[in-house]
Amino acid sequence: MVMKFNPQGLVTMVLGRKDEAIDYLEKYLEEADHTVAGANAKPGAGAGRGGSFGRPTDVAFDTQGNIFVADGYDNSRVAKFTKDGEFVKSIGSRGNAPGQFSTPHTIAADAKGNIYVGDRGNSRIQVFDPDLNAVRIISNVRAPWAMCITPPNSQGQQFLFSADAGGKIYKEDLEGHLLGWFGTTGKKVGQFYWVHEMHCVSENELYTGEAQNWRVQHLTLRTAPRATAAK
Repeated sequence: MVMKFNPQGLVTMVLGRKDEAIDYLEKYLEEADHTVAGANAKPGAGAGRGGSFGRPTDVAFDTQGNIFVADGYDNSRVAKFTKDGEFVKSIGSRGNAPGQFSTPHTIAADAKGNIYVGDRGNSRIQVFDPDLNAVRIISNVRAPWAMCITPPNSQGQQFLFSADAGGKIYKEDLEGHLLGWFGTTGKKVGQFYWVHEMHCVSENELYTGEAQNWRVQHLTLRTAPRATAAK
């Protein structure tokens, strides 16, 4: 499930539910329909239905407050809901073609409402507009386990940070150009081990949550000085 809490810690919305007995019967019948109908079977059957998730991994919100769920380990899709929790649509199936996913593990939105999906098993980030139409694929990062987008700076620019399991954090512009990277695997300050969540305060300030190191790091970034040619 995906649960929303108010500042007092009370649950104000629940998306999804645990499967019930009737759901397993529906899945069986839908699988039989696929077997008989083949390519003519209706899309979105079984795991694609709006009312349930299969181990969802992350949530993002666009400029209108719509909710986007990365769903996840089992379903390999992205589901969109209104801000009031009404199911709108979902996209995706398991695979490596554009619009398919292999463990969509992290999701974020930019100031225009575009949705960035960390397609971990395919070592790429897929970008969609707010209606989940494909925009671009960013493939110059390794498997994205966690991702965040900075608020706009004084020039209106935003940047994307993506972390892999190998201790590296990559910095990109929103067009997918690699601007740099930092980090190594380890337990020391400034090293990382399985960054599973990340929050971008600004271009120069990040928080990372590390699953294997059992900790959160608060990072202040400084641009490395450029080497000058010897005279």
